[in-house]
Amino acid sequence: MEIRIITSPAKKMRVQDAPPWPVREPAFLDRAQQIVRALKGLSRDQAQALWNCSDRLADLNYDRLREMDLARGVTSAAIAYEGIQYTHMAPEVMDERELAWLDGHLRILSGLYGVLRPLDGVVPYRLEMKARLSVGGARDLYAFWSDSLYESLAAEGCDLIVNVASVEYARAVTPFARPGGPQVLTCLFGVLRDGRLRQPATEAKAARGTFIRWCAERGVMSPAELRGFAERGYSLDEARSDEATLVFVRGER
Repeated sequence: MEIRIITSPAKKMRVQDAPPWPVREPAFLDRAQQIVRALKGLSRDQAQALWNCSDRLADLNYDRLREMDLARGVTSAAIAYEGIQYTHMAPEVMDERELAWLDGHLRILSGLYGVLRPLDGVVPYRLEMKARLSVGGARDLYAFWSDSLYESLAAEGCDLIVNVASVEYARAVTPFARPGGPQVLTCLFGVLRDGRLRQPATEAKAARGTFIRWCAERGVMSPAELRGFAERGYSLDEARSDEATLVFVRGER
């Protein structure tokens, strides 16, 4: 069975002149160029409102935007994103076998690029999937990307999409699942507190990164193998899981 794991990007990005090196352009580079043109048409204040960020971050990202060239100064997507999830994923210390698995099986969803393989070359940008940016007649990025991200996974010959993305990013793929196409298995990571299952945002990001790294280390190839995830004190909660959802739980620490 061919599986693809979908996950979220991170807001913070870096340029890294170090391995693993990028090996290809993003699949939707032409459409990303279209989005960049729409962004460059915004004033600095309009861009800040779209980004919903501080003056300092608005200045940084508007300067980046004015000079943005998607073909120059690229970094592999897996190490360009900085954040809790990517720290725990730790792609920069993976060996060749683990990186090959990661590049073959992980897909990073992106408001700008659509969908990325880990070794696709990207530049720093700021654009969340939920941003209300009108592009090409579409009212926002969800409408702009529509079913294209799901269909790109289907075109890879994927049988199962393993969803560890945030709700914001999963919404760009999972609603388009159709009969005859890849189905979706969502993995949730929760903490038991006072008998209730909670999903603290910071811990969920750490768990997702750890889960992806664990899959790469083992070269996971089937959904049955996913059930064995037991890092960071997690274990599968059979009672809370079903055919469409695997719920991994750990007790309060």
